[in-house]
Amino acid sequence: MVKMVGGKEVYVPLRPKVEGSLSSADWTLSAEELASKFTPRTKAIVINTPNNPLGKVYKTEELQMIADLCIKHDVLCISDEVYEWLTYDGNKHVKIASLPGMWERTITIGSGGKTFSATGWKVGWVISSGHIIKHMKTIFQNCVYHCPTAAQEAVARGFEREYELFGSPESYFQQLPAMLHHRRGKLASCLQSVGLQPIMPEGGYFMIADISSVKVDFNDDSTTDESYDYRFVKWLTKEKGLATIPVSAFYSPEHGKEFDKYVRFCFVKEEATLDAAEQILRKWSQGK
Repeated sequence: MVKMVGGKEVYVPLRPKVEGSLSSADWTLSAEELASKFTPRTKAIVINTPNNPLGKVYKTEELQMIADLCIKHDVLCISDEVYEWLTYDGNKHVKIASLPGMWERTITIGSGGKTFSATGWKVGWVISSGHIIKHMKTIFQNCVYHCPTAAQEAVARGFEREYELFGSPESYFQQLPAMLHHRRGKLASCLQSVGLQPIMPEGGYFMIADISSVKVDFNDDSTTDESYDYRFVKWLTKEKGLATIPVSAFYSPEHGKEFDKYVRFCFVKEEATLDAAEQILRKWSQGK
């Protein structure tokens, strides 16, 4: 999208601080590397917390580092926060727009599909200051033009209900992460039992796993020129009937090779689906 409007995209990847990382908290954004990318021509930065595919939830001090750079260079911050209600283990989502000096320069993105587990509705929103919103309304009017009214009404009803129940056990914002916390643990245990190393996510509903310790004899010559995680995912789908996503797909070409030993699993699934995935993995680990 940046390229389409004539901009130049610059990438800074999250990297694990330690070898054999076990948590998404161990993956960080280098302050020095990020700062080095800012120039007088830098217009905006895009961040994502809780992160997809990793599940990292940025801490206040990490967001403050980004905010300081945005203020110093007078840069807009586009913050994708669609998984804001899905955090685990006491991790709290912090909006970068809430930090001093950031409200007037931040566009916060939310999603009805992620908030209410209705991805197909494709209804979302942005929160920002008036001087930014007026320009976004102009763009929106000239590229999207209209929205699905019924889905908008459904999202509005969802928020009205949550407003009344907010903070109570009946609130969906509490029930959903509690349910997914259990399923996150179930998937992690399953992956560990077959020799894969899961990176425990602090938020979201995806989990990446390190597949570097698994030896696979690829028998598809058509994938020889592809990255390891792409080959692994195709092999796992064709030979074992289990679909995952190659993590290098989330990286730019210059960084993808650093992260081609990871694949992404999804744990926002029915128990029966997770059970079926577990059976596939166990049979594989037993050489069946």
